[in-house]
Amino acid sequence: MRPAAATAVLGVALAVGVPTAWGLTRPPASVGASVEQVIGTATAPSSSPTAPTSPAPAPSTSRAVPSSPTAPPSQAPSSQAPAPGAGQGSDTAEPAPLPAGGITVRDAAPQVIPAAAPAPARLTVPTLGVDAAVDAVGVEPDGQMTVPAEVERVGWYRFGPVPGVAGSAVIAGHVDSRTQGLGAMAPLREAAPGDEVLVTDAVGGTTRWRVVARELISKQVLPLDRIFSRDGPPRLTLITCGGPFLPEFGSYRDNVVVVAEPVP
Repeated sequence: MRPAAATAVLGVALAVGVPTAWGLTRPPASVGASVEQVIGTATAPSSSPTAPTSPAPAPSTSRAVPSSPTAPPSQAPSSQAPAPGAGQGSDTAEPAPLPAGGITVRDAAPQVIPAAAPAPARLTVPTLGVDAAVDAVGVEPDGQMTVPAEVERVGWYRFGPVPGVAGSAVIAGHVDSRTQGLGAMAPLREAAPGDEVLVTDAVGGTTRWRVVARELISKQVLPLDRIFSRDGPPRLTLITCGGPFLPEFGSYRDNVVVVAEPVP
């Protein structure tokens, strides 16, 4: 994710010099169960959210997943607009180019879901040294999920579930920045099954989670429908950028996706 861009994607491409040093040691592309396997049991998101209130700006119909995340709308993304670069309804279709921004959300105007719990305020992953303030974020005019410009902060997609309720609560942040250095989410690439994740809410309550999957996924095939699902068991999905840095696009090629389940 590159904060200098108007929109930041879940994948973060920060400093020009950082990507080179950051890639000197490469952890395995995935550990634990695959992200699709972990989140695949969730049912498809409902086309009409429960008792929605104040609608958010309508995201664009393009579903590219750039370096910074884009917010998914209330309806499932259209099958013809897959994640950036994914094929569009034909085996022979040319893959779409990687977007220069962040993660695109689903093709429908997102709407606020009445919170069943206070919004998250802090994200901590003790074993990785992650300790970041969480901002409630929405959707950029171009359909990308908003990501805090300060790389030490992360964003919770406020048009999705609150951590701890049914569905996937999504928190994303920049991996690095040309001017700010490494971001709070940079250590996600080292996450391993069993790592504890703590989410503290605005009133001081804390929910505990355990990492069950970490995977490096091309932004062109990111399963946005499932990642932003509002159904199924509670899960926490953390996203940042990863993989090789592509100077021509000003972003990283992939996203690091970490899925955690609540600790009983």
